[in-house]
Amino acid sequence: MAAMVVNDLGPMLTASEVAEMLHLHVNTVKRLGDRGELPFYRVCKRGDRRFRLDDVMLFLSRNR
Repeated sequence: MAAMVVNDLGPMLTASEVAEMLHLHVNTVKRLGDRGELPFYRVCKRGDRRFRLDDVMLFLSRNR
């Protein structure tokens, strides 16, 4: 897994990193974000998604 970016929002993960953590396909992670089930932030001009580690852990605890 690549190094996480840390900022005021805490550690941020890419969709690929979240998919690896949750054992899901990257498209499934993006779909969860689009549906509002897993909050994400858009970064850079391309609009890449970044997910807060805290949000991913909360999602995981709610959906066990």
